[in-house]
Amino acid sequence: MHIRHALSRLARIGLTVGAAAVLATGLATNAQAATGSIRYFDVNQNEFRIVNPPDNVCLALQVRADLIVDETDKRMTIYLGTACQTRVTTIGPGEGRSHIGGPQSVRIIG
Repeated sequence: MHIRHALSRLARIGLTVGAAAVLATGLATNAQAATGSIRYFDVNQNEFRIVNPPDNVCLALQVRADLIVDETDKRMTIYLGTACQTRVTTIGPGEGRSHIGGPQSVRIIG
């Protein structure tokens, strides 16, 4: 009788661990990100990059951008504020903008 109880308990633990693994894998594959980089430069031409940025997440830039280029495979919205306030413009893959007021944040449109 004890062996049957132990086997039943092991089966329940195995199912729980298996379900957790499936959930974790499913969540990891559902997260979307653009492929490529957002490149931006400050007024002194120092270069900064954000590689494979996530979709629909506000990303604060390290410095005010004097030039910003979308080298991803998705569109990007550019904002003046650090928390995606005051939309400046939206650009597509391969496009860039300069001298647009020193944007401080961006969001990839997924």
